[in-house]
Amino acid sequence: MRFHRECVKTVDKFSFHGLVHRAGALFDESAFIGGENAIVDFKYSASPKVTWWFDHHQSAFLNPADEKDFRDGQADGSQRMRKFFNPNYVSCTSLIADIGRLDFGFDTAPVLELIRWADIVDGARYESPKAAVEMEAPAMKLTLVIESAADHALVPRLIPLLTEMSLQQVLDQSFVQELLGPLMERHWAALELIRSRATVKRGVISFDISDQPMEGYNKFIPYYLHPDATYNVGLSKSSFRTKVSVGTNPWTKIEPSRLVNLAAICERYGGGGHARVGAISFPPDREDEARKAVGEIVTELQGTSG
Repeated sequence: MRFHRECVKTVDKFSFHGLVHRAGALFDESAFIGGENAIVDFKYSASPKVTWWFDHHQSAFLNPADEKDFRDGQADGSQRMRKFFNPNYVSCTSLIADIGRLDFGFDTAPVLELIRWADIVDGARYESPKAAVEMEAPAMKLTLVIESAADHALVPRLIPLLTEMSLQQVLDQSFVQELLGPLMERHWAALELIRSRATVKRGVISFDISDQPMEGYNKFIPYYLHPDATYNVGLSKSSFRTKVSVGTNPWTKIEPSRLVNLAAICERYGGGGHARVGAISFPPDREDEARKAVGEIVTELQGTSG
């Protein structure tokens, strides 16, 4: 938003529409309005209405046709300065910041705190499981509020503030504080639930909390509880999907070359993500199919974790 407002200057109003990974179609064409449409940190759409795209996920393209559309636009130059893909970036935030700074003269100095924490959060670059789960930093508490948001108006309300304020100032907003207290209580309850359900075998944590629907949980709880494990595979359920979450312990001592590419595993089931973390979304009523996938993935990872 700030990059577009300061460097592109073709619009005077911004609106925000959240996207989620779900089974079936990811995009509603009616959401692409007249004027400028930007997709950030999400899969590619070949819709001619999309004027900007930034992504850093290995699984950026839904199908070969979408990837061809992107490659063709880069090759002929028609989209080279409007659509950007680089899976070497830790976060989409830092990708946008670097492209904006290097190619458009965007001043990133006022948002360096935001960029730094985006890389920490998206790349799981926390100094310890304690820092990730006990969440003392303002950025961690904001992450909890954002990930748990049931009100679709909350994130659009936060985005302009995040471009102008420090993270502590955003956290101090009364409407954020009202949400934070109950969410922290729910966070500790989720930790205890996962503690009671998680098992570890051959370096792989697995758990099923799909009978306790929740919109999200802290993905580092398994490693906080079992710091010596290498991978975790969790089954959970929310209002709109049954989700298989697959992750690598960010603090594992195993050499990166020996770790499994989790995005490649998830892609086989219609999901995706990063090399170290991925997910698969199933319709809410297909728990048995999701549970079968969990069993297969756990077995595969147990065979590679040493």
